[in-house]
Amino acid sequence: MRARILTIAGLAGVLALAATGCATKKFVRATVDPLTNRVGQLENSAKETEKSIGNLEQGVSRADERARGAESRASQAAEAAQQANDRAVKSGEQADAAARAAAGAAGQAEQVGQRASAQASALDGRISSLDNYSMVAEGSILFDFGKSELTDAAKQSLDEMASKVQPYKRFVVEIHGFTDQVGAPQYNLELSRDRANAVQRYLIMQHKVPLYRISILGAGEDAPVADNKTRDGRKQNRRVEVKVYTADEALTGKKVEARLGGQ
Repeated sequence: MRARILTIAGLAGVLALAATGCATKKFVRATVDPLTNRVGQLENSAKETEKSIGNLEQGVSRADERARGAESRASQAAEAAQQANDRAVKSGEQADAAARAAAGAAGQAEQVGQRASAQASALDGRISSLDNYSMVAEGSILFDFGKSELTDAAKQSLDEMASKVQPYKRFVVEIHGFTDQVGAPQYNLELSRDRANAVQRYLIMQHKVPLYRISILGAGEDAPVADNKTRDGRKQNRRVEVKVYTADEALTGKKVEARLGGQ
């Protein structure tokens, strides 16, 4: 009986302990599990925070790099801007100098233009006066039949003609050669040129008449001054006509007295 009572008491103790243990576990689970979950959440949050911090640090690092790059580019841009400003200032100075030079050149050009205009007006007047050349001397040089050499009488006539040219500064000499009608026309044309050349050469070599002031023409048997059917007429046609023109009086308004040396 007692044993049964002890057994029953033991069982009751065991059940009491079991009941107590169950109650403790429930309490533990009710108390600890939320803490565990909270700790887990905190750990997860800490990991997320750490990850965010890492990402933020990377972002800060990249931002810092971009900031340094931007600062470098800003410095380069500032340097380039300064250089551009320096060039602009220099260009402005050069432009001012060029403007001053242009103004000076314009003034000089205007002065040159005025002088040129005045000179052109004077030249126009002189050229107009050249149309007023007047003949101041003339003569005929006769030649032997078929000859182009100057005779002593021809040279004396040319000496007298050259003396009339000496007073003039602006003059021209015309020399026209002719023949009679004896012979072929082409032969006579060449002979008339030879006679004109002989007169020109004498005036240049003996009297220093400038070549550019002389014009010559061989006319052959054209324009006879006498009848070719007579001996005397043919003699008169074998000639070189010399004429001297001057514009001195037209340009200066002063009459020039020709010296008639040898007469």
